[in-house]
Formats: sequence, C-alpha cells, structure tokens
Amino acid sequence: MSHTATAPANAEKRYNVHRADLPLSCPTPEMALWNSHPRVYLPIENEPNGESACPYCGSVFVLVD
Repeated sequence: MSHTATAPANAEKRYNVHRADLPLSCPTPEMALWNSHPRVYLPIENEPNGESACPYCGSVFVLVD
C-alpha cells in the first residue's frame, strides 16, 4: 500500500470531516505520520455533538454531514 501524505501533520487545530471520511483517525491519512503521534481512531459518529478531540495533540474534528 502506497499512500503519499499531502499535508503536514496536525498543522491546524480544528478540522471538518464528512461521513465519507469515516472511519476517522488522527493523524488523518493525508497527514504525514512520521512527524506526528501514533495513529488513534476517533469514533466521532457516536458523539452526541458530532465533535471529537484527539487525546494526543488536542485537534478537534467536527462532523459536518
């Protein structure tokens, strides 16, 4: 599997995500994992407010649809 990261890891602190992006992980597949933290999956679809925060870096993900 070859996937090239196109964004720096954890460059922002708030990210909008769509259901098509699930399952949600931080860092996301588009982020460079090598300079971030271990990948953690966030069950955002189970959150009542549609938001989930990464326990490592504090980035907040918001489900917009």
